[in-house]
Amino acid sequence: MQLTRQLVFIQGGGKGTHDEWDNQLVDSLRRDLGEKYEILYPRMPREEDPQYAPWRKALEAVLEKLRPPATLVAHSVGATVLLKALSEGTPAPKLDGIFLIAPPFVGEGGWSVDDLQFPQALGACLPRGVPIHFFHGLNDQDVPPSHLDLYARAVPEAHVHRLPGRDHQLNSNLKEVAAAISTLETQR
Repeated sequence: MQLTRQLVFIQGGGKGTHDEWDNQLVDSLRRDLGEKYEILYPRMPREEDPQYAPWRKALEAVLEKLRPPATLVAHSVGATVLLKALSEGTPAPKLDGIFLIAPPFVGEGGWSVDDLQFPQALGACLPRGVPIHFFHGLNDQDVPPSHLDLYARAVPEAHVHRLPGRDHQLNSNLKEVAAAISTLETQR
C-alpha cells in the first residue's frame, strides 16, 4: 500500500486569513491533487500581526513531524517566512519541492522588514537539489508583481510563473501550482 504524500500549506498574514482566505487555496489544492496528498494546514500564531520568531517556531514544529519526502507550499508572508527559515538552516525533511505564492520580497527593491531580511546569496542558502517555484498574479494589488523579478534574481535556479489576470490569492485557484506539484510525481 502506497502512503499518501504530505504537503504543508503555510498561510499568509492578516486578520481572518486562515479561515476566510487561504482556506480557499487549500481547498483548491485538495480538489486538484486528490487523495494522493495529505494536506496539513497549521494555524500560524497571531496571523493579524505576523512576527518571524513565533512563525518560525510554529513552522519548525510542523516540519519536524513530516514524513519524507514532503512538499511545502506557502502564501504571501508565510512564503517569505518559509524562505527566511530555510535560508537560516531550519531543519526540514527531504523535500520534493517548494512552491511559493505571491511572496513579498524583503530587501533592496522590495519591502523593509527588519526581522525578515534575507541573506545576500539567498539562492545558495536554500536546500540544494529541491525544485523551487514562484507563482505571482500580475493583478496582485497587495504584493507588487515586481517582487517576482527580485526573487528571480535572488534565486536564479527557481521556476518563475507569472499569471496574467490573477490577484494576490490567484483568484482562489491553484491549478497551476497543483500541476507543477503533479509534475514532480513523474520525476520520482
